[in-house]
Amino acid sequence: MHHSPDPGDPVLTEVRGTALVITLNRPTVRNAIDAPTAIALDAALSALDDDERLRAGILTGAGGHFCSGMDLKAFPEHGIPTVAERGLAGLTRSRRSTPLIAAVEGAALAGGFELALACDLIVAGESAFFGLPEVARGLVASEGGAIRLPGRLPYHLAMELLLTGDRLPASRAEHHGLVNRLVPDGEAVTAALDLAERISRHTSDAVTTVKQIVHSTRGHDERTAFVLQDPISSRLMTSPQAALGARRFTQRTTRGASR
Repeated sequence: MHHSPDPGDPVLTEVRGTALVITLNRPTVRNAIDAPTAIALDAALSALDDDERLRAGILTGAGGHFCSGMDLKAFPEHGIPTVAERGLAGLTRSRRSTPLIAAVEGAALAGGFELALACDLIVAGESAFFGLPEVARGLVASEGGAIRLPGRLPYHLAMELLLTGDRLPASRAEHHGLVNRLVPDGEAVTAALDLAERISRHTSDAVTTVKQIVHSTRGHDERTAFVLQDPISSRLMTSPQAALGARRFTQRTTRGASR
């Protein structure tokens, strides 16, 4: 993962501090995902989780666009790009332990939008736009779009996007809380690196545990969610790391009060 990449690789990786910047690298087709790209992206995301030195990942695209989804030109001959025998679902359904930030410039359409929805945070350039145009192509948003979007946007707006295939400008997405940071065009990766640095200030165990709790309990009623949460949280709360963190917090508070 840390070797010098071939600029012709479909996915590029670069370590920036404690973050791994993962770049979809097919700009001539707005980074549409074919089979080699899907396999390379899955490998990069798996390597991110496996490297204890890396505290966050940033997913972006080359050439001024994020991702226009599945490569439909390759689809008739090669079918759906397969990852873990689940098509693009191998990318959008896998529960990654390391926080992942989508740095979106330009188009985030179809499977590209679904990739962004699978990330934990979204940063977008001012001219970026999102969309799920599958219905216009005789397809459906089956890699998380139809599941995640109604829970992230007001229901009627989500349904409008799903049923019409219309585009959602980044400014409107930010207004509804779908985008965490709206930044000038070209600065999405920089803003994502700032968020990654803020995440990296905290212990890895606490960050990954919070993420595991959110993913394990989402969609369940409160009673069931607590049942699912308790064994996950107790592993951290009874660990030496938790005791050390509490001690450090107490020391900081004491020092602050004595000034």
